[in-house]
Amino acid sequence: MSDDLERLRQERMRQLIEQQRGAQEQELVQQQLRKAEIEAQIRIIIKKILTPEARERLANIRIARPDFARQIEILLIQLYQTGRLPKQITDEQLKEMLEKLRSKKREIKIRRA
Repeated sequence: MSDDLERLRQERMRQLIEQQRGAQEQELVQQQLRKAEIEAQIRIIIKKILTPEARERLANIRIARPDFARQIEILLIQLYQTGRLPKQITDEQLKEMLEKLRSKKREIKIRRA
């Protein structure tokens, strides 16, 4: 009888572990779907905001510096949503924005005595 009870406990424990794994996998899939949906929305908005040449420049930046490219995308989307972008941004305008963002970056100088 105690063997049967132990076997039932182990079986129940195995079932609970499998259920938990299934729930975790499902949650992971949901997170990935949400992330993909957000990425798709970002691409759609960026396509509205930038000319093809500017999008190409942003894609090149994304290859070299993905974090910086994400910052630029967020900034552009914020400007677009607040109505501060009356028309599409050209490659030249994007270059100017990048130059301004680069100049805001702090320089750290080390002096040797």
